[in-house]
Amino acid sequence: MEQATLASGCFWCTEAIYKEVKGVESVTSGYTGGHKDNPRYDDLHNSDTGHAEAIQIDFDPKIIAYKQLLEIFYYIHDPTTLNRQGNDVGEEYRSAIFYHDDSQKDIAEEVTTSFAPTLWDNPIVTEIAKLNKFWPAEPNHQDFYENNPNQPYCRLVINPKLEKFRVKFQSLLK
Repeated sequence: MEQATLASGCFWCTEAIYKEVKGVESVTSGYTGGHKDNPRYDDLHNSDTGHAEAIQIDFDPKIIAYKQLLEIFYYIHDPTTLNRQGNDVGEEYRSAIFYHDDSQKDIAEEVTTSFAPTLWDNPIVTEIAKLNKFWPAEPNHQDFYENNPNQPYCRLVINPKLEKFRVKFQSLLK
C-alpha cells in the first residue's frame, strides 16, 4: 500500500469521489500544510493555521497508479483559482499536492506541467509541497457524504461532482 495526500477544496467532495476508485483502500479527511499542531475544523475557519482541508488516500499501486490519482485530482477541481473552490474561499481551500517521497514529487510536477494544462485554460496554481504531518479531521467529517447524502451541500455540490467524475472515469470505478 502507498499513500497520497491531496487538497482540492472541501474535503467532503474529494473523499466521496476517491472512495469510488478501484485500488483505493481508504480515504481520510484531515488537515495538512500548516503550522498548528492538532488543528480542528473550527481552527482552520476561524484562525490562521496555514492548513488546508485535505484527504489522505491509502491505495494499492498495482491497481491504481499515483499518476492516475493525480489525473482525477486535476479533473475534479479547479486548480487555477488561488485559495478558492467555488463559493469556498480561504487558504484552507487551496489546491495542493503533498508528496510523500521524491518519486511522488516528480510525478506531481510532471502531471502538473503536462496533463493539467490540457484541462484548464488559465495557469495552474496548485502547490506542490513535501508532506510534513497529516492530522485526521474530527469523526463527524469522516465519511461525510455517506452519512449525510440528503444534506443540501451533498445534493447541490457533491452530487454533481460525483456524476461528472463517474462519466469521465467509468473504467476506474469500483
